[in-house]
Amino acid sequence: MMHWLYLHGRAIVHALRRLLAQPLGTLLSALVVGIALSLPGGGYLLLDNVATLARGVSGTPEISLFLDMEAGAAERADIEQRLKATPELASYRFVSRDEALRQLEASGLGDVLGGLTGNPLPDAFVLAPRTEDPALFERLAEDMQAWPKVAHVQLDSAWVKRLHALLGLGRSAVLMLAGLLGFALVIVTFNTIRLQILTQRQEIAVSRLLGATDPFIRRPFYWFGGLQGALGGLVALGTVWLGVRALTAPVTALAETYGAVFTLGGPDWRAALVIVAFAAFLGWLGAAISVRRHLAAT
Repeated sequence: MMHWLYLHGRAIVHALRRLLAQPLGTLLSALVVGIALSLPGGGYLLLDNVATLARGVSGTPEISLFLDMEAGAAERADIEQRLKATPELASYRFVSRDEALRQLEASGLGDVLGGLTGNPLPDAFVLAPRTEDPALFERLAEDMQAWPKVAHVQLDSAWVKRLHALLGLGRSAVLMLAGLLGFALVIVTFNTIRLQILTQRQEIAVSRLLGATDPFIRRPFYWFGGLQGALGGLVALGTVWLGVRALTAPVTALAETYGAVFTLGGPDWRAALVIVAFAAFLGWLGAAISVRRHLAAT
């Protein structure tokens, strides 16, 4: 194990020397990788922020469960027990007929309601599911509609369906973009390693005459591609961070026009780690393909 670690440490040092020996080429390659990866990375981050902003503007979706006008205290208690036993619900609250009437009067409909001989509003429960999955809303509504003394179940999930559909479409588009750009970056690394192999053809031949194995020769190229990709990932993180800083003020101003308090968030440490790891993997993959393709020809 110590010998294996020593060989990889030696390969890392060798790869770092190659990167430092050509600073301009290293910088340009990192910029190409970073700018390309910042597009899907920034797009995915923007989608997450848009979802948070939409939830803040539209509020949390709820389910309104209206009771039959003839439902009494015993029926209300039975329904409340059923709600307590439903694990998919995060919370619920009871809205009596009188409270609902007072809310309508406070909203400016007092003149209209004054002409009525009685209170036409039923008792109701307002439910908040644990997740915003539209399928969960539909299933809960279907189950609760069959409960005794439940007159109607109203879903507040139409905007949730539209939001999920739009975000799903956006994420699919971002993943397609990431796949295309990732393929392009593999090609860039492939050509970079190919040039490295061609310029070091004589050195590789001498190493083989001295007994160097193919894995020994390949390791520095693998680490070169991986480190070059990781540098590109760091550039992508910096680009996304600059984009977030540039868009924070406009997005905050837009949220304020809807009466919402929202601040554009940047990538957390998990997202940052994924971006750098993905970039390093692309660099390693391009190097591995190139090495296996061209090293045998030297």
